Amino acid sequence: MQTILFLLILFLIVSFSILLYFKTKTSRLQKLNSGQCPSCNEKAKEFFDTKTNTKFKYEIITTRLLKDHGCSGIKEIEYVCKSCGLKEVHSIN
Repeated sequence: MQTILFLLILFLIVSFSILLYFKTKTSRLQKLNSGQCPSCNEKAKEFFDTKTNTKFKYEIITTRLLKDHGCSGIKEIEYVCKSCGLKEVHSIN
């Protein structure tokens, strides 16, 4: 009986840990796609020139395509933060 109870508790802990991992991974990817760094919380900076009435945008996150596996395959994209040096690679369909 104790073994079954222990295995049930262990199964619940592992399953919730996996769900938490995927939730944090998707939230980090959403922050990176919106232009915000998940580690230092920097956002893109916008400057406005009043003489020429133009907006300049300085992006904090730069993206680079590492691998493209065809028209229906996944793409591996590298995100780099210019302020803190964070590098992350994510696979996107």
